[in-house]
Amino acid sequence: MAKERAISHDASRLTALAEINDALAGGSSLRAALQRVLQLLDRRYSVVCSSVTLLSPDTGLLQVEASEGLTKEGQSARYAVGEGVTGRVVESGKPVIVPRASKEPMFLNRARRKNLERRDISFICVPIKTRKKPVGAISIDLPFEKGRDYQDYVRFLGVVSSMIAQAIRVSHLVDAERQRLVEENVHLRGELKQRYDFANIVGTSSPMREVYAQVAQVASATTTVLVRGESGTGKELIAHALHYNSPRAKKPFIKVSCAALPDSLIESELFGYEKGAFTDARTRKKGRFELAEGGTLFLDEIGDLNQSTQLKLLRVLQEREFERLGGTDPVKVNVRLIAATNADLEKAIAAGTFRNDLHYRLNVFAIFVPPLRERKTDVLLLADHFLERYAVEHGKQVKRISTPAIDMLMAYHWPGNVRELENAIERSVLVCDGNVIHAHDLPPSLQTGEASGTAMSLSLSDAVEAYEKDLIEDTLKATRGNRVKAATLLQSTERIISYKVKKYDIDCNRYRS
Repeated sequence: MAKERAISHDASRLTALAEINDALAGGSSLRAALQRVLQLLDRRYSVVCSSVTLLSPDTGLLQVEASEGLTKEGQSARYAVGEGVTGRVVESGKPVIVPRASKEPMFLNRARRKNLERRDISFICVPIKTRKKPVGAISIDLPFEKGRDYQDYVRFLGVVSSMIAQAIRVSHLVDAERQRLVEENVHLRGELKQRYDFANIVGTSSPMREVYAQVAQVASATTTVLVRGESGTGKELIAHALHYNSPRAKKPFIKVSCAALPDSLIESELFGYEKGAFTDARTRKKGRFELAEGGTLFLDEIGDLNQSTQLKLLRVLQEREFERLGGTDPVKVNVRLIAATNADLEKAIAAGTFRNDLHYRLNVFAIFVPPLRERKTDVLLLADHFLERYAVEHGKQVKRISTPAIDMLMAYHWPGNVRELENAIERSVLVCDGNVIHAHDLPPSLQTGEASGTAMSLSLSDAVEAYEKDLIEDTLKATRGNRVKAATLLQSTERIISYKVKKYDIDCNRYRS
């Protein structure tokens, strides 16, 4: 009979521990999980009062984190480490049993138990340790019974405290990771805002100053913006600048390339779909409009949208709502739309491939980004900007661009606009074997007369002389016109350098500061 009672007792304890484990692993907050643990203890073992007390890292005091059966005053009790029974348990890291609280002078009773006289209490307190260091304690009050097996309760609470300690470690890790992500998010948003501040967009030409003025006018509004311009002019950069200089900067910026998605997918990508909308729709999926809620949706190459999607987009712009694919319930959205295109929408309207009414809705505020050939004064600024970026990115010591190479960059007509210039400079940085980009480092397309508009028919000797002149000019720049130093760097003599300077009609004075 005694053996059966022992088995039943052990089974009860195992069941209780399983329930406590489920409570601690349930995904709720630490405080809510601890509260659930105490409720389980109270229900299973007739515990009339219980509490979990943890050490505050801010104050260094012990405070009640969760409790059952305490008054409000008791719940706000504070203990110094070493003070009272609970403080002594945390200080020593060892459990304490008070068979009869009325006989223990260290029992402070700051918790002020409800409906229980002090003389009736048996108090058991067990430390909670993480990495072998006490961080708190769990305590229970039992009605006093002579001959009670307190060690059995201590062993059980010791297991419970270990489970709580693990939950505390996990909670701290989660809190630390959450704080890290918050800080990283704030940092990244700050970087994005700085990167896409329109004041940092490279270019001082008159056409670009007009673009800056337009961005400044409309950034803070919720107006739909249509960014137009040739491929490679930087329309996406303008869209970023509009978003990160607006009140929506802390909300999502979602980009969709309408040309990159097939007609069969574009609608579901924009508006999402309901479970069962088609064969592979096993769950509901949010579309880009919902993902951009409160922020900005950037539709690049909008001229490639099919007619059915154009109609649905028109409704979103008019009603600020839509239905997911396969759904009937309207979804309200608060999204700012920025569209971009390199297509001639007027021709598309005339051809019947683009809706005139959608064009009206999109073309509320249009920004035209000029091609690079119309802002030639920005070529050198952009080239220097990309040179600095890619020198760092590829670990090269390239510092500047030679005069002949600059002339070649300025003479070229840049059909690929800023994107082509960026690619050209990155390639030049990669192939450059010194700290100066020379004409021969530029892409072959820039070195042909047909492509660059600088048609030349050079013999080998002329080409060698052109390179020699280029090299001497670069060295004189580095030495500020000092021929002696230039000769040393070029492993030549001052007499030879002076002869070459005269031969190529190089003005050394222009390099002197």
